[in-house]
Amino acid sequence: MSTPVGAPTGADAARPWTPVDPVGDLLADLRIHGTFYCRSEATAPWGVEMPAFPGCMAFHVVTRGTVVLEVGGEQLTLGVGDLALVPHGRGHLLRSAVGAPVAGRADLLPQQQVGEHYSVLRLDGGGAAAGMVCGVVEPARPGAAHLLDLLPPVLVVDGRDPRRGGWLPLLLQVISDEAAEDRPGAEAVITRLADVVVLQAVRTWLDTAATGPGWLRALRDPQVGQAVALLHREPGAAWTLTRLAREARMSRSSFAARFTELAGEPVMRYLARWRMHLATVALVEGAQVGELAGRLGYESEAAFSRAYKRIVGVPPTMAGQSAR
Repeated sequence: MSTPVGAPTGADAARPWTPVDPVGDLLADLRIHGTFYCRSEATAPWGVEMPAFPGCMAFHVVTRGTVVLEVGGEQLTLGVGDLALVPHGRGHLLRSAVGAPVAGRADLLPQQQVGEHYSVLRLDGGGAAAGMVCGVVEPARPGAAHLLDLLPPVLVVDGRDPRRGGWLPLLLQVISDEAAEDRPGAEAVITRLADVVVLQAVRTWLDTAATGPGWLRALRDPQVGQAVALLHREPGAAWTLTRLAREARMSRSSFAARFTELAGEPVMRYLARWRMHLATVALVEGAQVGELAGRLGYESEAAFSRAYKRIVGVPPTMAGQSAR
C-alpha cells in the first residue's frame, strides 16, 4: 500500500496504518429500539394520518398498488417496493390519492393486534387495493441525532432500481411472514429487520449527500474521515491537532487546512461542539455534570461547565430545562 499524500514521515510513519470505517461508525449510531410495526391493507379511497413522534423515525414500504405520502407541503407518489423514511418524527399523511379522505390517526383506528408491537390496519374504500409495511423506530444511541439533523424531511429509496432496491423485496417478505405467522421471537426479528431498513435508506442518501462544507463531507474524505470517526468513537480522549493529524496520516498543517476546508470550521472547534452535543443529550436523560466532565475529557467539573456555557450559551445545569 502506498503512503497517503501528506502522511508524516519518521517515527510516525512506522506506526501501523489501521483505518476505521467512518461511514460504518456513523451508521452504527442509528441502531434502533422501540420498534412498532404495522402491516396496512387498504382499498381506495383511503387516507390515514401518522401523528408526530418526537425523537423517532417512521418508515413506509409499499407492497401493493400506489401510495401518496404528504410531509409538510411535499407530496410524493410511491410505487411497489419504494421505501420512504420520515426521519424527524414529523406528522404526515398517507393516502390512495391526493385529496382522498382521511379516516383518522393511525394509532387511534381499530387494528388487529398480531403481537405487542405489531398490528394489521385495514381500510376499506371498495376500490383499487394497496398495501404497506410501516414502522416507527427510535435511535438507541445519542450520537444519531448529529446525523438525523442533516437529513431532509423525507428520504425515498426507489425499490425498482436494482442497484439499490434489490434487497428490499426479500426483506419485506421476511417481515410479512414473521408478522402473519406470529412465530416465537417474531418481534425480535422484525426489530432487527427494521434496523436494516433504516440503515439502507440512510446509506442510500449518504451516497449522494454532503456536497457542501460540513462534518459529513469531512467524514467521507479518505484521510480526514479517519480522524472524524475517531472523534465520534472516543470523544473524551486527549485529542490534539498533532494526534489527529497522525491518525489521518497527514502532516499537522495539511490536516488542519484540509479539515477546515471540508467541514467549514477548525477541527478542535468541531470536537468541542461534538462533546457538548453529547453532553446535552446526556444531561436531558439525567446525567450528572461531574460525571460528564470526566467522560468527555475535561480535567474538572468547572472546566467542563465553562466550556459548556461558552459553546451552548447556558450552564449545563440548565440544559435539561432548555431542551424540554
